[in-house]
Amino acid sequence: MNANFEILDYLIFIGYAALILGVGLWVSRDKKGHEKNAEDYFLAGKSLPWWAIGASLIAANISAEQFIGMSGSGFALGLAIASYEWMAAITLIIVGKYFLPIFIEKGLYTIPEFVEKRYSTNLKTILAVFWIALYVFVNLASVLYLGALALQTIMGIPMIYGVMGLALFAAAYSLYGGLSAVAWTDVIQVVFLVLGGLFTTYLALDTVSGGEGLLAGVKTIYELAPDRFAMILDKSNPEYKNLPGIGVLVGGLWVANLYYWGFNQYIIQRTLAAKSLKESQKGILLAAFLKLIIPLIVVIPGIAAYVMVNDPDILGRLGAAGLNNMPTADQADKAYPWLLQFLPTGLKGVAFAALTAAIVSSLASMLNSTSTIFTMDIYKQYINKNASNKATVNTGRISAAIALIIASVMAPLLGGIDQAFQFIQEYTGVVSPGILAVFLLGLFWKKTTNKAAIIGALSSIPIAMYFKVAPKGWSDSPLFVDLPWMDQMGYTAILTGVVIILVSLIQNRGTEDPKAIKISNALFRTSPGFNIGAFTIMIILVVLYALFWN
Repeated sequence: MNANFEILDYLIFIGYAALILGVGLWVSRDKKGHEKNAEDYFLAGKSLPWWAIGASLIAANISAEQFIGMSGSGFALGLAIASYEWMAAITLIIVGKYFLPIFIEKGLYTIPEFVEKRYSTNLKTILAVFWIALYVFVNLASVLYLGALALQTIMGIPMIYGVMGLALFAAAYSLYGGLSAVAWTDVIQVVFLVLGGLFTTYLALDTVSGGEGLLAGVKTIYELAPDRFAMILDKSNPEYKNLPGIGVLVGGLWVANLYYWGFNQYIIQRTLAAKSLKESQKGILLAAFLKLIIPLIVVIPGIAAYVMVNDPDILGRLGAAGLNNMPTADQADKAYPWLLQFLPTGLKGVAFAALTAAIVSSLASMLNSTSTIFTMDIYKQYINKNASNKATVNTGRISAAIALIIASVMAPLLGGIDQAFQFIQEYTGVVSPGILAVFLLGLFWKKTTNKAAIIGALSSIPIAMYFKVAPKGWSDSPLFVDLPWMDQMGYTAILTGVVIILVSLIQNRGTEDPKAIKISNALFRTSPGFNIGAFTIMIILVVLYALFWN
């Protein structure tokens, strides 16, 4: 076994697994005399407190994509990849202040449901089918693949058994209990996730410094790899195509973040399950603060691994273990699993539990949201409009199980992808700009029409592909441009928005659409506590970018 696990490590991991399953099944139980209904299963009875919402948002977000994929990107290009996390903190504030009040006022179960209220049932169905396909074939499959890759690298477990094990673990409590089981176990998952991640970071930095501690380790990696601490890459950097300089702050990353945090069912669902809007906003603020520390857990270890591999003195201190599954320039995603072997007995189990917590919590969240969309937007709309509570909940469980089986079959087929985090972001970015334009204009421009939204959503794909794929032999033609994919997302969102605006103006001749959202300044008022927290986060981010600009 690659990680040299001792009995204590196994006991810690087994204890973690038993705790998660026990808590998940306990909160899933039916209360005496009460049969689970749709609100109980899909929205946890709208009873979640702010701290559970904040923890669950992070647990749903942080997965193998971050632990494995983002550490791999830290190894390959450095701290610049942390923009995904730090910019997300600002995005969460925007979502909490301007999106959530509308969603909660509408009493939504799903994001496609908003599309129906604002546009039409046809557009809702189109987007519901799209999201189900995206969750099953991209999100669920990639999390299973990256998680199984970690198990294979750390424990020597064959890929297929890793996929099956993770799938069964997530299914064991989430299929029966629904969002309530997912959200409450997420609170525990986040504790393991953060503590285990911080232990790994500390020991990686301590190893780099030759046992002289955390601060000495930070100083060492900064001195040995100063290029890995530039937040804003210049055009000479080979990774500029992935993180295009100032465009990260003012361009396409906003498209990715607003789409993900504002209109992504498996993220927004736990905010819709809050006791109240204020409770939901407090949860959003907690998640934003947690996003500030995530790079310490997932990016810094990748940079430390890069320094360890490329410094002969440090590599020499590691001995034969350092050569075991060592990450390379074209196998960057091995960085985090490789580091775990250097942890002492006991902490290996904690760190492995943290990694598993990240994977399983995201799987459970995605499963619950996939089943929510299918049940509420497809099953109850077209198959059984008068479904009983029991039939609705059972359909949610069955559809989640089918989604998990399909994703488990797809997962091993994703092998061979390096820097999987970047890969997922890039190809989700083909469709997210159009959807973002449809939602933003639907929320905040009263003249947007259903026909314009449909035309805009459909036209966004050829617009995105125009930027992404030039016909063979035409790459140097003035008809095509060679842009980093993040810039492509920004331009696609803008052009799609222009299409929607033009069609709306032609169709409605400048009048308001009958289904326009009625909003007022009072709707967006937030508490003094939220405002103070938001300003604090923005100040911290200004300081971070000023320190590590280039």
